[in-house]
Amino acid sequence: MSKAPAKAEAAEGEAPAKGGKKKLIIIIVAVLILAIAGGAAFMLMGKKKHADGEEAEEDVSHEPPKIKVDPSKPPVFVQLEQFTVNLSPDEGEHFLQSTMVLRVSDAKIGDSLKLYMPELKHRIIMLLSSKKPSELATAEGRETLADEIKEEANDVLGYAPNPKKKNKRSRPEDDGPVLAVLFNQFIVQ
Repeated sequence: MSKAPAKAEAAEGEAPAKGGKKKLIIIIVAVLILAIAGGAAFMLMGKKKHADGEEAEEDVSHEPPKIKVDPSKPPVFVQLEQFTVNLSPDEGEHFLQSTMVLRVSDAKIGDSLKLYMPELKHRIIMLLSSKKPSELATAEGRETLADEIKEEANDVLGYAPNPKKKNKRSRPEDDGPVLAVLFNQFIVQ
């Protein structure tokens, strides 16, 4: 008689175990279906529909608008804070203290440049600290530095430098909205 109640208890114990496995399988299948649906939705977001119903890839690489400088308007300048950096060791310890101003194409660009100022300052500090005192001793070296800072500022704004155009006869606005870098103070010690 004692064997019969043991079988009944075992039968009761097996039923919840089978139900637990079914729930686990249902949960796994539901998670897989959601993952597949999410992946499909992600793939479809990369495409947009035209008016006639055909699908086309979204243009991810947009080109910034061309810069037009109006000579009848006064120039716009953006003042940068003073930079003091240690220069790359050439012979002993040297540092550079510089104050500069960026000439930009219009006031709207000046305002947007102020939004990116932390990134621009970082890039300028990294560029200045990579220079050696001997590179900055000549006027050509300082002009090269000004051009490099101008390229960095235009890159921050999303205007990639044009590698095939490096002649001196090109207009400043062809490079981007930052037209020039002007040094107000430049001390190497």
